[in-house]
Amino acid sequence: MTCCWTKSVLMVTICSAIFMSIMTLSFLQNTKFSFMPTAKNSICRGIPTDNTITPLKDNRTFIIAPYFDHRKNKVTRVIAIVHHNDVKELYCWFCHPSSGDVNISKSKIDVHSDRFDFPYFVMDLHCPEPEDWEPRCVSIHWSSYGDINHLPLFEIKNREPEGSPVEFTVCISTMFGEYNNILQFVQSMEMYRILGVGRVVIYKNSCSPLMEKVLGFYIAEGVVEIIPWPIDSYLKVSSYWHHSMDPKDIGYYGQITALNDCVYRNMYKSKYVLLNDVDEIILPIKYKDWKTMMQNLQEQHPGAAVFLFENHIFPKTVFTPTDMFNISSWSAVPGVNILSHVIQEPDRKNFFNARKMIVDPRKVVQTSVHSILHAYGDNIYVSMDVALVYHCRVPLQANLPRESLIKDTTLWRYNVSLIGNVSKVLQQITL
Repeated sequence: MTCCWTKSVLMVTICSAIFMSIMTLSFLQNTKFSFMPTAKNSICRGIPTDNTITPLKDNRTFIIAPYFDHRKNKVTRVIAIVHHNDVKELYCWFCHPSSGDVNISKSKIDVHSDRFDFPYFVMDLHCPEPEDWEPRCVSIHWSSYGDINHLPLFEIKNREPEGSPVEFTVCISTMFGEYNNILQFVQSMEMYRILGVGRVVIYKNSCSPLMEKVLGFYIAEGVVEIIPWPIDSYLKVSSYWHHSMDPKDIGYYGQITALNDCVYRNMYKSKYVLLNDVDEIILPIKYKDWKTMMQNLQEQHPGAAVFLFENHIFPKTVFTPTDMFNISSWSAVPGVNILSHVIQEPDRKNFFNARKMIVDPRKVVQTSVHSILHAYGDNIYVSMDVALVYHCRVPLQANLPRESLIKDTTLWRYNVSLIGNVSKVLQQITL
């Protein structure tokens, strides 16, 4: 009798335990925040990563970096690349650094509007942070269940200000195709330095061995920061901006993603961020340098977040003699000599001139290539008499007769400093 009674009690206990486990799992599944204590006296674990691009195991989500964003709500904003059909929900896993407790919340997915029909594009994950502590790391997972020890662990950037900010940072995205336009690159770099750059951030996919040598020189000078950008290791990349022009996974080597990351990466490292390509220079017309220009523009437009400058094509197929500059020693250096290209194409009828930007990064939320998608401030379209984007590249109007083109020698105003600086760099690099 006692034995039967004992067995009955045991069965009731087991059934109760099973029932409570089922109820607990059901509660956790439907709760926005859940806490999963780790082993006693443990600290946060996971797989630490500092890669620029980190794929999740679904191979449909690629995490770039998380950034603390306190401007509207207390959130961790995670920049990511996702597939538009396959990724519907993602979860943010925050681990308490002392207790090891894990705070799991469903992220808000904020897709950037400029997608250009590619199946992969940039989006932001908004991860609401715990109210009573500040997380330093976060893991991203497609489920609210799992083992945090097996998830990638990302440091949350911008939690603390880093060092003394510079005045101007140029974001170059992206360097690809075994880039080897040495002379134009050095000229652009030296023009940036003349105009006031403090840092040039380059998202580098590939370049030639000779270009690596040039980059090494500027890194040693403390001017260039290289961000590895191996996006073609994960996705089929297009060299064009629209899917219809080259139907691959993502456009222009993930340029838009890189630009957004560069804005957040330099949000508290730079007063202004310039978003332009390596063959472009935002060239002041009315002022001598960027600092003087931006001081005046900001005084005129105190509520501005974004300053947009018209892009004008100076075709590299149209030459102007530069014999008076005595730069014959440059002839052995591969690449374009921008001093030889001071003839610009006229505006095309019924076409909008693309623009590049100087932005206050602390006011930018989302950016595209030629416009800001979301910002806490005004857009200012800067007139041509103040500055333009000098863009030396293949022509867009190749059949125009030369007499239809416009000579603009604004670049030559800097010829003494530019020639001296470029020649010195080329000698030091011993190309």
